[in-house]
Amino acid sequence: METQFDVIVIGGGPGGYVCAAKLAQAGKKTALIEKTALGGTCLNRGCIPTKTLLHAAELLEEAKKAASAGVHIEGATVDYPALRQRKQEVVQQLTSGIEKLLSSAKVTVIAGSGYVPKAGQVQVTDAEGTCTQYTAQDIVVAVGSEPAMPPIAGLDLPGVMTSNDLLQDIPKLDSLVVIGGGVIGMEFASLYASLGTKVTVLEGQARILPPLDREIGQSLTMLMKKRGVTIATNAMVQRVEQTEQHMLCCHYTVKGKEETAIGQRVLVSVGRKSLASNVLAPELPIAYERGRVQVDQTMQSSVPHIYVIGDAAAGYPQLAHAASAQALDVVAAITQQSFETNLHLVPSCVYTSPEIASVGMTEAEAKAAGVHPHIGKYPMTANGKSLLTEQERGFIKLVADENGALLGAQLMCARATDMIGELTLAIANGLTEEQVASMIRPHPTFEEGIGEALSACIKKNPHAKSLAD
Repeated sequence: METQFDVIVIGGGPGGYVCAAKLAQAGKKTALIEKTALGGTCLNRGCIPTKTLLHAAELLEEAKKAASAGVHIEGATVDYPALRQRKQEVVQQLTSGIEKLLSSAKVTVIAGSGYVPKAGQVQVTDAEGTCTQYTAQDIVVAVGSEPAMPPIAGLDLPGVMTSNDLLQDIPKLDSLVVIGGGVIGMEFASLYASLGTKVTVLEGQARILPPLDREIGQSLTMLMKKRGVTIATNAMVQRVEQTEQHMLCCHYTVKGKEETAIGQRVLVSVGRKSLASNVLAPELPIAYERGRVQVDQTMQSSVPHIYVIGDAAAGYPQLAHAASAQALDVVAAITQQSFETNLHLVPSCVYTSPEIASVGMTEAEAKAAGVHPHIGKYPMTANGKSLLTEQERGFIKLVADENGALLGAQLMCARATDMIGELTLAIANGLTEEQVASMIRPHPTFEEGIGEALSACIKKNPHAKSLAD
């Protein structure tokens, strides 16, 4: 195998494999280094397996309430071995697709752990411990992240899991305690609650999903509690202990008062830690920010010709679609093409039931920025498609400035993650609420809710035309 390339990409996740394939297609001699499996965390230990399981949970929920629609399904149960098999089948099919993509683009895939001792050089250690040195003009670090483990006593006990562990095992559980009410924690809470598990969520901040609009966290809390999930906020976990009944007991405090939560397993989901420092030598003059590499608008680090994308890059959300978008900017920079993605407008999606999606500014963020926003909100309980498909409470909320330009959108409803793209496009192009409202939306659809929210937004705008009157 040759050891000299134009570009070496370290990490085969959604940022890495996209970057490698596009560079090779542009004529660059490209190598991709991956130590485990192509697809990275997203495909193997994150987005795809989680959403596969959540889809199964959604089918189970629909089966349980089908009688109200005139369909009787007796004895709907969960087959855990089949659930695990289906998850693996989806992962394998998508992994195979990535392998074919890289092969057709003529990317050299190298199995092993990559390490950058200095600019232009990459050392790869394979499974047998053999180390080979490669050279390249440009290096792209796309190594992602791993679950963070806070300094809490007892997290090394058997039965304490990260999302990686849980997705590998998918255990059948009577009870589960989730430490962390962020996106990962709430998706697993939603999943296991649907599977019949007694779930307790312990969140250290004042509400679950703290980065999102306050109303989203409040509404999801109400829905989860209705489904039997216990949610404790301002809950500071002190320690985890094993009981005599071989259960796990989480000791936590709320406003100085000690409480306990007991479960068969404990899921720790308090964020993710960048793996950049594992592959970049400490001698390199790399600038870091809380463990993530500082980059410029082309995703280049403080060392020329070393680019960093995905979870390892500072200043961007740790999302698969953000990593793929960053990859395109790196390709443009290396191939000297004219292309730039809007990396500051990244939609965020949460695959709970109902789905949650947001993009741009929240109402609070707009006010903090000195904007005097007006808000349009539409309850999806009034939407025909929501009613006929028996959806629970949800809403679409839009934020616009004094001139009617859309600044942000927050959706909590069925298919929210599919609908957020329309609003992202509108915000990115500076469209006004009236311009977006002028589009005809088909009936009956969930998307009609966007039109209703736009109408509500226009009515709050003192400068709007008479259409809203």
